[in-house]
Amino acid sequence: MPVAVTAPPRPPSDGPHVVVLSSLFPSALQPGSGLFVRERAFRVGARLPLAVVAPTPWFPGQTLLRRLRPGSRPGAPRHERQRGFDVWYPRFFSLPLVLRRLDGLLMALGALPRMRALHRAGRLDVIDAHFGYPDGHAAMLLGRWLGVPVTVTLRGTEARHAADPVLRPRLQQALAGVQRVFAVSDSLRRLALQLGVPPERTRVVGNGVDLLRFAPQPRAACRERLGLPADAPVLVTVGGLVERKGFHRVIELLPALRMRWPGLHYLVVGGPSPEGDWTARLQAQVRELGLQDCVRFTGPLEPDALAGVLSAADVFVLPTRNEGWANVLLEAMACGLPVVATDVGGNAEVVCRPELGTVVPFGDAPALEAALHEALARPWDRGALRRHAEANTWDRRIDDLEAEFLALARAGQGAAAALHEEVAR
Repeated sequence: MPVAVTAPPRPPSDGPHVVVLSSLFPSALQPGSGLFVRERAFRVGARLPLAVVAPTPWFPGQTLLRRLRPGSRPGAPRHERQRGFDVWYPRFFSLPLVLRRLDGLLMALGALPRMRALHRAGRLDVIDAHFGYPDGHAAMLLGRWLGVPVTVTLRGTEARHAADPVLRPRLQQALAGVQRVFAVSDSLRRLALQLGVPPERTRVVGNGVDLLRFAPQPRAACRERLGLPADAPVLVTVGGLVERKGFHRVIELLPALRMRWPGLHYLVVGGPSPEGDWTARLQAQVRELGLQDCVRFTGPLEPDALAGVLSAADVFVLPTRNEGWANVLLEAMACGLPVVATDVGGNAEVVCRPELGTVVPFGDAPALEAALHEALARPWDRGALRRHAEANTWDRRIDDLEAEFLALARAGQGAAAALHEEVAR
């Protein structure tokens, strides 16, 4: 049955219609999923006509799975209007941890009716996919079937997929078949080159920071709201409560850190994510180490509330296993916080000077402990931290993206016109 698509209320400007394709996108059922994807997408949408197609994995036993693992695959509505933009959530067949080599194809088939309807309605000129696999692979197929150019943004999962002998060929096929590969960090751009993408088809376009939302707030007032002592040293980490982010790596160091900093507090900001939920495990670790008096689980927070929590802290720490470009590092700096992070992904590209913080080798607990001691003791230039964030605003990123989408759409229209003329002869 054909899928009907009405015209958008009014495009923000003349220009190509961009359709974002990403399986990681917020919805009423998963409000914290893929916020960084939405942030970029809707900022592009302020300049160019935009819609979102967010394929959602599904299989017949999904309800039973949620009973066994609460929070797993909560699903999504069919359609939402978010900030005036259409967001569709077509389902595609996907068994958890099984047949992952087919996820790209199945995602493309699941999204095809909606994408075809958008194309027929004149609302699809460029596909803007996020993550190399399976989303990028699906976008590559959809672009081929519908005859439109495709961009794929690499965000960090690609390093793991490139090391997987099953998924690496799918990732390479996806990147070879699209017109532009964006990478949120230079480390990911180099990975794209290793996978065979020609340099001229790659661009580094990092995430930006919202300086209006993330700005220093009076520390005393922020601490009073949180019930924190005015003079206590405070660490904070923000992210999904999963193994990769490394909250447990900080918690295990707290007993040693408190020997020098007796009043130390640690704010754990976040909740379950599509990667999993370590909440119970982290809380158990806190109890086992007798740290209930100094570790605070805030749960997930909206950006406006998060700025207040960041402003209440002294040091932001992110001992993550893998990242593409962690937006939260810039958000912390925008609030005047120095950063201690592991030297993975694009972290060293964000924390790129000593006056911004320290990067340490992943898995080196003594180095992480030493860096935290130093960060707590050092008098930081909060103005320099804020200025670094100011040099990484969203406006600069969106300027680059808009130019790319315009050029790709013109090239795609030219190719279509040439093909039409050739057929007519």
